[in-house]
Amino acid sequence: MHLVAAWFRIPFWQRVLAGFVLGALAGWAMGPAAETWFGPLGTVYVTLIKMIAVPLVFFAVMNAVASLHGQKSVAALGGRTFLWFAATAALAVAVGLGVGWWLQPGLGLSGLAMAPDYTVREIPSPVQVVLDIVPGNPFQALAEGKILQVIVFAGLVGFALVKLGEKTAGLRKLVGEGSEVMIQVTRFVLEFTPLGTFGLIAALVGSYGFERLLPLGTFVFALYLACALHIVVVYGGLVAAHGLNPLKFFRGAAPGMQVAFVSSSSFASMPVAMRAVTHNLGVDKDYAAFAVPLGASIKMDGCGAIFPALTSIFVAQYFGLQLEPTQYLIILLASVLGSFGTAGVPGTAIVMVTLVLSAAGLPLEGIGYLVAIDRVLDMMRTMTNVTGQMLVPVLVARETGMLDEARYNAASSNVGLAPDEESGGVVRSE
Repeated sequence: MHLVAAWFRIPFWQRVLAGFVLGALAGWAMGPAAETWFGPLGTVYVTLIKMIAVPLVFFAVMNAVASLHGQKSVAALGGRTFLWFAATAALAVAVGLGVGWWLQPGLGLSGLAMAPDYTVREIPSPVQVVLDIVPGNPFQALAEGKILQVIVFAGLVGFALVKLGEKTAGLRKLVGEGSEVMIQVTRFVLEFTPLGTFGLIAALVGSYGFERLLPLGTFVFALYLACALHIVVVYGGLVAAHGLNPLKFFRGAAPGMQVAFVSSSSFASMPVAMRAVTHNLGVDKDYAAFAVPLGASIKMDGCGAIFPALTSIFVAQYFGLQLEPTQYLIILLASVLGSFGTAGVPGTAIVMVTLVLSAAGLPLEGIGYLVAIDRVLDMMRTMTNVTGQMLVPVLVARETGMLDEARYNAASSNVGLAPDEESGGVVRSE
């Protein structure tokens, strides 16, 4: 028990960082065998996260709609949230284009090999996207993990509970209790994050040959630089402009950023992000229950804004094409609007790039050169996505008086069980 207590006294982010470093060393030392030996740890972790994500969102959204009714206008909160989603996406496109102009990742390259498994992704029509948001069978949506459909159904049930008033008082209480149960289950699962991180990184480093990265090293560097600038300068600047300490934000958001980087999945990171936003950063839990799952579906600054913008520059340079001012405007509009329009579509990054290149009249074959290194690109893209998904609720909560500033300024970096939430005797440090 002393060893267990000592382990949990280590701050969560440090445990995850240790898992990352040890996983990288294990992958480097064992090579491809690391995927066989340690890969299942990562698979189990991601499966556990996916297991809790849908029921967590279902109960949390129902409870949030019922709780926010009469306190804050859900429509007004939703509108403000969408505006910030769009504004930060536009800024992300500008960052992607700027880094592309500066580093010119497509110049000086020739004879790149196209990934053998690349096929042009079909872009759904706007009408089809809207139709897919409404669940034909809510139970099937729950089973298949279609988060937007789950949000729509849970929101309707939440409004119905409010409309029926005292007739459903018992059911509203049960929904609230169900939400608390799922939050507790989330805390339990998140304690497995360091081991899951170890397995995911060991498998990636062991199986991913660096020879894949060398021909496109400038592009990889450009993407990582663009995402880092967007996170630090744009996100940090917006937090500061709202009178908040950016360092506190990044400390509180660190667990969600770490899990996003190693898992490369906004969906898998969502429970961690929701916990970080409420427990670490002080956002009202009912608003967060609505905003974070929505962001996990449509807020994609890395995949849907920076990556398509940078790829457009890369493709134009590689094929020796000169982009016109109208094409830059098309890239901006297609990236911002497309990120909302491809919500819930698997493989969002590739779909978004296909959409943007098609709209700008650029060769789609250029995407095939990047597919081989997509896993490495996706780590940074997803971390950017999830950081933005945590940022916007903080900004909106600050603007609407739904931010607990004392909790925000305490800057916890732990998303596991806090000492005041623990009754089993194991002390967990903030």
